[in-house]
Amino acid sequence: MRVSGRWFVFSILVGIAVGIGAIVFYLLGQMVVRYSLGEFAGYMPPVAGGERAFFGEPDTPFRPWMIVLVMTVGGLVSGVIVYWLAPEADGAGGNTVIDAFHNRRGVIRPRVPVIKTIASAITLGTGGSGGQEGPIALVGAGMGSWLGTTLGLSHRDRRILLAAGMGAGVGAIFRAPLAGAIFAGEILYSDADLEADVIVPAATSSIVAYSVFTQILPQGTRFTPLFGRELHHTFSSPIELFPYAFLAVLLILAGILYVVTFERFGVWFRQLPIIPHLRPAIGAALAGLLGMAMLYSFGGDVRALAVLGTGYGTLQQTLMESAAVGVPLLLSIALVKIVTTSLTIGSGGSGGVFGPSMIIGGCLGAAVGLAFHEIWPSVVAEPESFAVVGMAGFFAGVARAPISTIIMVRALTGDFGLLVPTMLVTSLTFVACSRWKLYRRQVPTRMDSRAHRGDFIVDVLEGLKVRDVYEQGRKIILIPEGMTLDAIIHCLAENNQHYFPVVDAQERMVGIFTDDDVRSYLFDDSIWSLAVASDVMKSKFVSVSPDDDLNTALKRFTSMNLDELPVISPDEPGRLMGMLRRKETITAYNQKLMEHKQAAAEG
Repeated sequence: MRVSGRWFVFSILVGIAVGIGAIVFYLLGQMVVRYSLGEFAGYMPPVAGGERAFFGEPDTPFRPWMIVLVMTVGGLVSGVIVYWLAPEADGAGGNTVIDAFHNRRGVIRPRVPVIKTIASAITLGTGGSGGQEGPIALVGAGMGSWLGTTLGLSHRDRRILLAAGMGAGVGAIFRAPLAGAIFAGEILYSDADLEADVIVPAATSSIVAYSVFTQILPQGTRFTPLFGRELHHTFSSPIELFPYAFLAVLLILAGILYVVTFERFGVWFRQLPIIPHLRPAIGAALAGLLGMAMLYSFGGDVRALAVLGTGYGTLQQTLMESAAVGVPLLLSIALVKIVTTSLTIGSGGSGGVFGPSMIIGGCLGAAVGLAFHEIWPSVVAEPESFAVVGMAGFFAGVARAPISTIIMVRALTGDFGLLVPTMLVTSLTFVACSRWKLYRRQVPTRMDSRAHRGDFIVDVLEGLKVRDVYEQGRKIILIPEGMTLDAIIHCLAENNQHYFPVVDAQERMVGIFTDDDVRSYLFDDSIWSLAVASDVMKSKFVSVSPDDDLNTALKRFTSMNLDELPVISPDEPGRLMGMLRRKETITAYNQKLMEHKQAAAEG
């Protein structure tokens, strides 16, 4: 993509919109927590070191079983809102964005960001196990898509704004603009590929969104990492890599368990013989019951409730002093968090998968660190460092995003001393988890994406001109701009032409329409004699000249998903010389490719 001034402006607009959206999402989530869990259950989940509560503490005494009721009601309200108004806003949100990029020309309905904001705030605020990245990614992507549609941009450009919005949302809510930009380009693919065109727009949008979002935070914490500034670990000896490699093995097994459980619960909920509106309530109730089981199993220790909500408070203590949490509780949180997240999101609840992945990876890493500290204290002196590495390694494997995850965890913790072990663990989990991924809509590489259909054959077409390919003697029916719709319909019925150029009195082309454009009028014969060709045609059309090469032609085919392009005379503007068909271009490509293969074989 050629970076220009207009993209700078577009990216700033997306960043401002997403930054404001992140503020609304953040405050709404806190408000729901305060006036649902806080008011009725007397429970305010502890937050990360860099977060602050905006709505105060409740006076209600702690009533654990009310948490289950609040979660059930929250799941019901969220489910009704989502499945009534925007069913595509259910679940994690990341899959919806990835699918829109690859398969829907970057289109997300304008109502989706609004519905996702409300539903996610309710799901997470009432105790549903999930993260913030999925919802805010969909909210940001929806804003980028809406702006691209409003500005009349091409499908390709709208996809870029969609991805920029996604990156801006993640960069703002986690205060990690660089990670948000890389995440936007990396999360679209499951193999080691990157959507390079979105990086610069996403970086600009992330910086702006981050700057806007941090204005609501207290002055002293605006640029504080989510988990504070106190995390400073070091990597001192290559021998430490052996315990880290063992951690990677456990993270791989846990990642496979997470993906399989997540998918199985999703299938199970979709097969329930009830309306989908009720499924999130069932998932939330079951997750709440598991939370109560954890609470009472550990003698009322509220840290066990990290299996509900975001769990950031318990993770904060794990990162600071994992020995105070203990191996049994850490392992239990990691395993049960897999189930509660699968219940919450698999049932259609609105939340992300990155937050739970941090809890699972962090707690599992801390447990491994504590175990090695007991048996090998001379090598593993800081068990908490394993929690930091575990956070990155776990999500990198199941989300197929190693680079952005390393940057993200570094930004969240402010801890930059563990780069080498983090790279080792994320590389191992990324390679080993290739068959298991949380984002089912990811495609392996750009070559597998419909967004790049045709991008990888243009080099073969260099040197071929449009004049060498299009059928110059083919008879094309021209439609006068004053021809009535009645006559057009009869004309369509008598031939197999698909694209119809519209010409003025001097036979200069002024527009074009397809038989699909006319079909919408077939059931209203009252306007057949009133409407004319100029009412049906598209006056802004894409064309080529005989001197254009097929690289240019193919880009215009793919940018608008067209099957034919008008060939216009460069010397007489508006004079139609013929129509270039996509299949003719592909035929020329195949022929040229065979020539290259034969030349290579002979050489």
